Amino acid sequence: MGICLGKPAKLANASSSQFLETKTEPGNVKQDSTPPNQQSLSGSTNRPLQVPKPDPSISSNLKSYNFNDLKTATKNFRPDSILGEGGFGYVFKGWIDEHTLAASRPGSGMVVAVKKLKTESFQGHREWLAEVNYLGQLHHQNLVKLIGYCSESDKRLLVYEFMPRGSLENHLFRKGVQLMAWATRMKIAVDVARGLSYLHSLCANVIYRDMKASNILLDSDFTAKLSDFGLARDGPSGDRTHVSTRVMGTRGYAAPEYVATGHLTPKSDVYSFGVVLLELLTGKRAMGDENIGGNDETLVDWAVPFLGDSRRVTRIMDTRLGGQYNKKAAQAAAGVALQCLHIDPKLRPAMPEVLTNLEVLLTAKDSPRLPLQSKLDTNVTLAEKSTHPQKNARASSHPR
Repeated sequence: MGICLGKPAKLANASSSQFLETKTEPGNVKQDSTPPNQQSLSGSTNRPLQVPKPDPSISSNLKSYNFNDLKTATKNFRPDSILGEGGFGYVFKGWIDEHTLAASRPGSGMVVAVKKLKTESFQGHREWLAEVNYLGQLHHQNLVKLIGYCSESDKRLLVYEFMPRGSLENHLFRKGVQLMAWATRMKIAVDVARGLSYLHSLCANVIYRDMKASNILLDSDFTAKLSDFGLARDGPSGDRTHVSTRVMGTRGYAAPEYVATGHLTPKSDVYSFGVVLLELLTGKRAMGDENIGGNDETLVDWAVPFLGDSRRVTRIMDTRLGGQYNKKAAQAAAGVALQCLHIDPKLRPAMPEVLTNLEVLLTAKDSPRLPLQSKLDTNVTLAEKSTHPQKNARASSHPR
């Protein structure tokens, strides 16, 4: 039985800087709700914009900060305090008291990350609200901890635990960053699978919806944690098979059936996880990597033909590893990725199954025997059959 949230978050969708498409589905689906006050965004009414507030029962678990305190804690949001930038604002380095969690002067107390959203973005607020309502009640070792928030006038800020090693994206793709060993990559894959398995085990079967390397943060021990829950959604419940949403996320990571139809299920996360696993194996970006054909070809298009053939898997492995990895484990990990990327979401494994298989690889010394090995063998032929339809589906359904 899954773990139940104290109170399911009721949220409207937030937009993505990557792509956006409106889809509707009649019948047995759960539809996104659009708040009535959002009409003011279209200019059809002069009513003032009324933005929703955090659920009091959830936000009471978090520290409430005022803007001036966070301004002091981050050196007045100076550029030299910036840790990173997202679609809706900057993340700054800040300090709080480790006992009271009150904001403190720079250099005093515990380091935190402070996300400051752009004041002009209504959708940015909705993502901020999703973060508060989800991370205010979800607690797991592989989810970034939300410490508190600020909601003052038009100011929207979030205070998180500080992740000293930054994002997986930086470690895989930024020049000058120390190369991650095979064992570290598999540990990260397991951590991410644990985080997703936790989300999918909840009664609301929360769908993360924004799985990508830049949203996976690493602590000092390279423990991976999921961050940025602005696009998270409650999954289907009862006899519903999916929820119907506007398509949001990042090209190259989003499941093809979700991009094409707006149908969202936990298996959408499984596909995106498969893409991240491919990035860990290959050291190549999900989209636009010049070594896989530039901007038009995705990593999935390039890699899938190799995944089901154990003799060809080494051709896609990150050459920077210099062959320093367990060959059998790499073949098995490629097989797991192939299953996650199946064109038919019903034939993708659930995240707990993926987690079980990857945990085996962490300790594999010789040829690992996986519970899903028979399925991996079957998918050798499925890869060949699905490669071209999968590519064509994405080509025809990606919004421009």
